[in-house]
Amino acid sequence: MAVHIRLTRAGTKKKPFYRVVVTDQRAPRGGRFLENIGTFDPSKETKDNPLAVDQERLAYWRGNGAVPSDTLTRLLKRAAKVAAAPAK
Repeated sequence: MAVHIRLTRAGTKKKPFYRVVVTDQRAPRGGRFLENIGTFDPSKETKDNPLAVDQERLAYWRGNGAVPSDTLTRLLKRAAKVAAAPAK
């Protein structure tokens, strides 16, 4: 069983909200998941960091072989860059 870390869509029409979930790769996008480890709210894109992830659980799952999706990898890199930037 290959485990992936990816986004699942929630929210309403034209107001998306995503959950960061750990799931079997065969499960559909909005289907079963093993664990919910965070959220991504694109409406907070102008704010500091729209991505909220439990870093401890993310490290645990990555250590056990879970692979993040391309989109989530990009969001994690952006969040790390925002966190590393000096506060104004």
